[in-house]
Amino acid sequence: MATPGAYQEHLPAVPSWLNKGDNAWQITASTLVGLQSMPGLVILYASIVKKKWAVNSAFMALYAFAAVLICWVLVCYRMAFGDQLFPFWGKGSPALGQNYLIRRAAVPESTHYYENGSIETAMIEPFYPMASLVYFQFNFAAITMILLAGSVLGRMNIRAWMAFVPLWLIFSYTVGAFSLWGGGFLFHWGVIDYSGGYVIHLSSGIAGFTAAYWVGPRLRSDRERFPPNNILLMLAGAGLLWMGWSGFNGGAPYAANIDASIAVLNTNICAATSLLVWTSLDVVFFGKPSVIGAVQGMMTGLVCITPGAGVVQSWAAIVMGMLSGSIPWFSMMILHKKSSLLQKVDDTLGVFHTHAVAGLLGGLLTGLLAEPTLCRLILPVTNTRGAFYGGNGGVQFLKQLVAALFVIGWNIVSTTLILLAIKLFMPLRMPDDELMIGDDAVHGEEAYALWGDGEKYDPTKHGWHASSYGEDAGQTRFVNGAARGVTINL
Repeated sequence: MATPGAYQEHLPAVPSWLNKGDNAWQITASTLVGLQSMPGLVILYASIVKKKWAVNSAFMALYAFAAVLICWVLVCYRMAFGDQLFPFWGKGSPALGQNYLIRRAAVPESTHYYENGSIETAMIEPFYPMASLVYFQFNFAAITMILLAGSVLGRMNIRAWMAFVPLWLIFSYTVGAFSLWGGGFLFHWGVIDYSGGYVIHLSSGIAGFTAAYWVGPRLRSDRERFPPNNILLMLAGAGLLWMGWSGFNGGAPYAANIDASIAVLNTNICAATSLLVWTSLDVVFFGKPSVIGAVQGMMTGLVCITPGAGVVQSWAAIVMGMLSGSIPWFSMMILHKKSSLLQKVDDTLGVFHTHAVAGLLGGLLTGLLAEPTLCRLILPVTNTRGAFYGGNGGVQFLKQLVAALFVIGWNIVSTTLILLAIKLFMPLRMPDDELMIGDDAVHGEEAYALWGDGEKYDPTKHGWHASSYGEDAGQTRFVNGAARGVTINL
């Protein structure tokens, strides 16, 4: 039977190795992950913070998304997925050349060998061009950086943040990515991090907490009262984050295969379970369900399932959801209030609890619940299994623990050194006079075109600039600083 024309080789745009379905899914998954950041987390951050910090919080996320992409293609992609420089780091070089981007995708250090030197698992070579893989992995790097920003919202000097983003990407993120995904020592040791429980969430939670310590706290008034300025819009951002996670975990196998299907189902099961458990605990202990709490529960469920989404059974996803909805809840609501260290560090959005605690929990639970048949579908070490399934599963749990300690240690040290280096050139924290005002002092912009609280309409401040239209225009439109027409008393 003849091969349908759509699947035939048509050089040069459709070489024999190109699988159009895999390529289409990988680009789609990349876009879904990108939507989690821009606009997902941009909207969520702008909405969940105090009104005076809406613009600054959104801009920190927006800047990180753009800056990470340029750094990624200039040097960072190949530090994370290129040829080995050290067992934990790749050789940095650009991923911009035409010849590099149109060839078949490959992770050169991913060939895994038995002890006798024979090949156990062949090199990762997806059936699409390198350009698809570079873009997919960029979105993971970008969201890691934006999640980290959640710890320092509402006080970090924007210039310090602009310097911090490329430095942390180079000296922290690429190390974790190469070690666990790019063919580094943890990859070949058999540590399971299916889609970033350690590379993304544990690292962003620990680095964010460390950064919050060095940057310093918000103003006392902001720490004591920091209400979200738009809960409904916050839910829109959270919805983009949840739905985008299908690309996050569904794209991790680098193919539109059965493991991707398992991962997408497990992701949504765990998130829903975690949200319901977190909300139930809020009702039991505080008497009413919290929308912000539901979003936190959703987040911890998504984070917890990520390191094992494609290698655990769906009943295990429910178990992981129950634990991710309760253990991070306890650490945030109970332990945080009793710990002097956690009280001292001003982690604005609780990224330590929602990402570091949930990511560590997910990695360790994967070491217990990873199912052998599912592991064989994707992992380089073919006899991998969780401790629940006997055999060498106990060793797997220890591997998960050691890898977590490496990620924690590296992020504490690298984040500290980067911030101390930046501090030599500029302050890490905004001055108090800017912290009192917020967006208008930092950016000269405000999130909402509303005025009240005794403030009069000022045409030079609220959008009508006499210099742009001539003095006559300004005088005819406004009388004594008030707009002609309908007057609305706010």
